[in-house]
Amino acid sequence: MAILGTKKNTKEKAEKTLSKEVVVAEKINKENSSSIGSSYNSANSAILRPRITEKSGDASQKLNAYTFEISRSASKNEVAKAIKELYKVAPVKVNITNLPRKRIFSRGKKGWSGGVKKAVVYLKKDDKIEFI
Repeated sequence: MAILGTKKNTKEKAEKTLSKEVVVAEKINKENSSSIGSSYNSANSAILRPRITEKSGDASQKLNAYTFEISRSASKNEVAKAIKELYKVAPVKVNITNLPRKRIFSRGKKGWSGGVKKAVVYLKKDDKIEFI
């Protein structure tokens, strides 16, 4: 007989550890199956939103170039694939620029404005993207 539960049945311990290992293995398999492939599961994770400004509006009319805000880790190839998926248009060229964070001083408190990564996507003359 065990005093204060110091000696326990070894069969119960073995069953508990086996059940824990099975549950952990199932969780790991589910995580690995979802993360196989590129870091982007969909085009929505590469392109955040269109960047609509006066300058980008002029560029879209004159140069047939459209500007988008993209995620920090997106590359030119991923942006081009996302444009093909979302808008069914093949881009001719993609340029990417980083807009850095800026210091802000307001009401006696210091802070930072958020930086943005943007992509300028050039299309053929016949192709167009319409934003609602």
